[in-house]
Amino acid sequence: MTTLGEFLIKLLESYEVDRVFGIPGVHTIELYRGLANSPITHYTPRHEQGAGFMADGYARISGKPGVCFVITGPGLTNISTAMAQAYADSIPMLVISGVNKTKHLGHGNGNLHELPNQSAFAEQVSSFSYSVNHPDDLPQVMARAFAVFSSARPRPVHIEIPIDLMSAPADHLMPIPSLTFPHPPAPDKTAIDQIADLCFGAKSPLLIIGGGVKGKNKSAQELAEYLDCPVIMTVNARGLIPDSHPLAIPASPSLKSVRSVIENSDLVLAMGTELGPTDFDMYGNQEFTIPNTLIRVDLDPLQLHRNIHPTIGVIGDADLTMQKLVHSLKENEQSHVNRNGADRALTTKQAAFNELSKPMQEQIKFLETIKSSLPGVVIIGDSTQPVYAGNLYYSPDSPKGWMNSATGFGTLGYALPAAIGAQLADPERPVVCLTGDGGIQFTLGELGSAIDAGANIIVIVWNNDGYLEIKNFMLENDITPEGVTPSSPDFPAIAEAYGLYAEHLSSKEELPAALKRARAENRPTLIQIEENLFSPTG
Repeated sequence: MTTLGEFLIKLLESYEVDRVFGIPGVHTIELYRGLANSPITHYTPRHEQGAGFMADGYARISGKPGVCFVITGPGLTNISTAMAQAYADSIPMLVISGVNKTKHLGHGNGNLHELPNQSAFAEQVSSFSYSVNHPDDLPQVMARAFAVFSSARPRPVHIEIPIDLMSAPADHLMPIPSLTFPHPPAPDKTAIDQIADLCFGAKSPLLIIGGGVKGKNKSAQELAEYLDCPVIMTVNARGLIPDSHPLAIPASPSLKSVRSVIENSDLVLAMGTELGPTDFDMYGNQEFTIPNTLIRVDLDPLQLHRNIHPTIGVIGDADLTMQKLVHSLKENEQSHVNRNGADRALTTKQAAFNELSKPMQEQIKFLETIKSSLPGVVIIGDSTQPVYAGNLYYSPDSPKGWMNSATGFGTLGYALPAAIGAQLADPERPVVCLTGDGGIQFTLGELGSAIDAGANIIVIVWNNDGYLEIKNFMLENDITPEGVTPSSPDFPAIAEAYGLYAEHLSSKEELPAALKRARAENRPTLIQIEENLFSPTG
């Protein structure tokens, strides 16, 4: 007999799932019955939050949904923080949990791991949450989940299976039929032609690309080059246009200089971006505006009317829309127009860097050293000082090279497990986890998970003796600092205890060599750096 748990594994295989992150428990063991004989590899974190962050990092690099198995109750509540970060950043994640036996649901009798309404809880951090009431439900709800991942705004999906159904017969669901995936919505031709007309008449256009742009066919770069317009990349889009490209502005619209070029543009095309505060108003001064013609393209129709109302709003895939727009422009425009895009980009780029504080400029140089020492590196950050600086002004040397949790939901503890997931998605690419001495302690045990998974990440601990960013914020607001100096352990010693290679940097000049040594180790490594080494006087 094929049980529903075994059928689930076969179903995931049919969707080309090759990684699962989770911690087994008595409420999920039936999901594991078919896993040992499956091509799917299972990775065990030290905490369900780590499972979710691993799935997040894996999804961002692979482009495939990260899949997690968690137990009923605390398993789901533990992973909910990671789901919320993925929800805020539009990352595809499939969370499959147990739930109490069907006959116990809703009674509140105090069964093990019982929540009053587990699915309702999960709905707050997912595109949808579904409770399987019969084995026949599972193929349909799985198809719905992957429809979200392939053609809608990709956010977490939660599926819960009562523990008595996991062992129910599922032979009648075999064999699994061939699968088809819906395509993302294509823009209307009338809208494309309307936008093209506005592009023809624009003297100073500007392109803003967000995390909804995936870089397919280099459509953003081609559009920018044809319009001769600067390109601003949000945090989740950094690297899609190379920093070396003359039209690239690797700086945040939270900076005055970047806001200035936006305000002085007569046409702004915003592709796949929320235009949300954590990118466009990091300092919370509410001064961001787009005063002239605004075109917005997004998969989510509701998002088109959040934050800033567009002149024209288009529901559609951002890459596909730009591709069709370039085709329309080339078909209809008589001659290429020089719009001084490179000059506008260079002026903005230089002004943006000069606008940064001296400590932030030093932190950008620190990030650039990592990039030059490890070509193609993925830097995955927590909420820590050089990450805040990088979100204001940093561009990786290749796509998907900069990601962190300091935007969107803004959780701590993200970087270490997310780096593990990213390394598993692309083992040949160097992956650096950049975290603070405070943030890493949220998920410190995942150092062991890196060893178990064979994920040869480089962990950089930026040690500033606590939550220095919060301490400074308190001082700036005339608040006596309290609760911002948690003690730290000896991180290199802990790393070595787990089996990692570890170093404590004594000067910033040692960083390139230390990174290369770490890369050559062929095992996870940890480098501790004192924040004052990279201060303006360090």
